[in-house]
Amino acid sequence: MAKVKFTAGRLAAFECPADKAQAFLWDVETPGLAVRATSAGVKAFVFQRPFNGQSPRITIGRLDAWRISDAQSRARELQRLIDSGRDPRQVKAESLAEDAAKRSRDTVGALTVAEVWPRYMAEGKPRRKAAWKPRYVADLLKAADPGGRPKKRGKGLTKPGHLAALMPLRLAEINQDVIRDWYRSEARTAPIQAARAVAMFSGFLGWCSTKKDLRDLVDRNAARASDLGDVLPGVSRRRDALEVDQLEGWFAGTEKLRNRVAAAYLQVLVLTGARREELASLAWANVDFRWKKLTIADKVDATRVIPLTPYVAALLRRLQDQRSTDELRNPFVFASNVSDSRHIAEPRGPHAEVLADAGIPHVSIHGLRRTFSLLGEAAGAPAGAIAQVMGHKPSAVAEGYRPRSTDALRPFLLQIERFILEKAKVDVPEEDSSALALRIVAGATKSST
Repeated sequence: MAKVKFTAGRLAAFECPADKAQAFLWDVETPGLAVRATSAGVKAFVFQRPFNGQSPRITIGRLDAWRISDAQSRARELQRLIDSGRDPRQVKAESLAEDAAKRSRDTVGALTVAEVWPRYMAEGKPRRKAAWKPRYVADLLKAADPGGRPKKRGKGLTKPGHLAALMPLRLAEINQDVIRDWYRSEARTAPIQAARAVAMFSGFLGWCSTKKDLRDLVDRNAARASDLGDVLPGVSRRRDALEVDQLEGWFAGTEKLRNRVAAAYLQVLVLTGARREELASLAWANVDFRWKKLTIADKVDATRVIPLTPYVAALLRRLQDQRSTDELRNPFVFASNVSDSRHIAEPRGPHAEVLADAGIPHVSIHGLRRTFSLLGEAAGAPAGAIAQVMGHKPSAVAEGYRPRSTDALRPFLLQIERFILEKAKVDVPEEDSSALALRIVAGATKSST
């Protein structure tokens, strides 16, 4: 084993013999340090010393990247590891693993909300449910939308959603102070919608906390409403609904709407107590005129079946008869050619026209559902029957978990429909009539199917 004093000249002149794959030149000053030259012309500093009955060889680095003095210092460090009973190879492996872990932590720690949000949209869902309702998915997408695109209707650009300002932030930097500042900014123009966005984001943080690769990055309580009570608006139960004396003006106002789909939709909301999206997505395939039944989407169960009452049937038949060629290809009852969903998506505009025409103070779309519940009670229908038609869970106290059949519900829904139409001064059609006339009494314009 040749040992020489390492100099730049000697190492530059050292070559691997042509008949060998590799050759070594050992340093006389530093035990275990050598230069290895391969038949491919590559030269590198290596270290090799006995350890636990073996002679492991460790590459220090290429000759063109290391100075002789640095290689000698590194060889001495390796010798000290052996003297302390540690395997230099294991130490190197641990160091590489630690570096890789740090890079991984740095990478994960740099994750932004925008990078994780698509995964949340794909994997997230409510507890004990297979998936979110389509309406909530649309709300999540809208809340996170950056805006800035040309509007589909009207001029100008779309506005950012309430969560858009949080999207560029790193998950690891989101805490209650960040949420407070963000909410205060968003609440300047829309405090209620901003508060709902807080609830959405709280759900996102809660989902992140269930994932092994994300839970250490998030403060799941950063957007918890109970900890943000000093900035969030107080929760008050809404009680808006149409009053009995307002029904006549309200029904007359719907008859004046140019958009007949919206007019029918609003009236059916009042007469069935259905949720906004449940009714909007009603398909013709789920309207059974023969057996007088409607099968609609349900928030609690997948679907629910309710009786199809005479007046509602007349409204739907009129829509069916008045469909254009394009609408014949649309599967939805309350069709729309401007919404992406192909069914009515935003009924608040037409409803505002109705309220203004009738001189009625603001009543929300959900207030129409509340109207059905209150007028159902006034009509004398059992609370359990009203709840079942509306899709509420049965009450153990009031109903003993005894759901009624569709036919058993029919008399009560007929009772409610007659009560509402009588108070609205609208002709009540005969149940078995095939040509049901719809007419607003007391000066309103007459219309027939």
